[in-house]
Amino acid sequence: MSKLFETGEINGMRLANRFVRSATWEGMAADDGACTPKLIDLMVNLAQGGVGLIISSHTYVSPEGQASPWQIGVYDDKLIPGLEAMAAAVHENGGKIVMQLAHAGYFANAKLTGQTPMAPSNAEGFAKGERQEMSADDIHGVVKAYGAAAQRAQTAGFDGVQIHSAHGYLLSQFLSPAFNHRKDEYGGDIQNRARALVEVLREIRQAVGKDYPVLVKINCQDFIDNGLQPEDSLQACKMLVENGIDAIELSGGVLISPKLSPSRMGIKSEEKEAYFQSEARAFKENIHVPLILVGGNRSFQVAERLVNEGTADYISLCRPLIREPDLVNRWKSGDLSKAACLSDNMCFMPAREGKGIYCLTEEREKKKNAEG
Repeated sequence: MSKLFETGEINGMRLANRFVRSATWEGMAADDGACTPKLIDLMVNLAQGGVGLIISSHTYVSPEGQASPWQIGVYDDKLIPGLEAMAAAVHENGGKIVMQLAHAGYFANAKLTGQTPMAPSNAEGFAKGERQEMSADDIHGVVKAYGAAAQRAQTAGFDGVQIHSAHGYLLSQFLSPAFNHRKDEYGGDIQNRARALVEVLREIRQAVGKDYPVLVKINCQDFIDNGLQPEDSLQACKMLVENGIDAIELSGGVLISPKLSPSRMGIKSEEKEAYFQSEARAFKENIHVPLILVGGNRSFQVAERLVNEGTADYISLCRPLIREPDLVNRWKSGDLSKAACLSDNMCFMPAREGKGIYCLTEEREKKKNAEG
């Protein structure tokens, strides 16, 4: 049997295999961030499709941290019943689910929140509009919000939480010299720039206890001028391990770096897959907690090689599972052809229109075949 179908464990959370569904924005929540039947159905399809661990979409921990319309929220106890229904539905279908906790910071949507976006610094050149540099009290408030959100996730029955510190969201901004120009204890060297992230981890751990899985998603590097570099990211990860992180999902790039980050488009050969694998090898040599690798994973053969050679412990997928939520079961059945995903990013177009995320390319192909 392939190692990809061996069971795994993250701080007591038993997983059926080594496949992880990486978080995304589905655009399926209610206007106030409440969970909807459509979102629950999507998670159920993933569980039924054989995914070992589902990571929910980026879930905003406080109202001013909302990034997108129809984004799921965990900022208030009133949202717990819907989240409880989601977790229960996944469990009823044999799956495990972790909630990703997020705050958009610099990239919060002022039109949705009605507030000026908060950021580590009022850095210019990344987006239009005013940004408010966070005070120490603001930072402490966000740290508390993460802890409260984690407690809600635990109450709702989620199997763990993941701290979103990648892709240019708030905690990623603190890590990045491009965004973080602070002169206090939260700016400067990587020990200071990682302080907010470590404080969030400690607050969450205090809220949920030592036996509850707490993961992090973090950039190996930002791929922008003056952005986070692998050496500093590795140091930040070591700090997280010292403070009790249970697993690391390694990603890269920020919202504004599509041209500088490895190409997410047109992954048509195995050579273009797993575009953070060289960084992952360096991290795996130095970090001794489970490593989850995301980024351009499309074929079973590459995924198997990465696990067999010890580059990663788990393989994380997102866009392929939008088109094929049953991809893992397909591979397990013996059909090892690569994922049908074309990496064209068309799946986000319906979500921006309020229809929720789905593979638009597949829909067009079906329509063409029906007409032809």
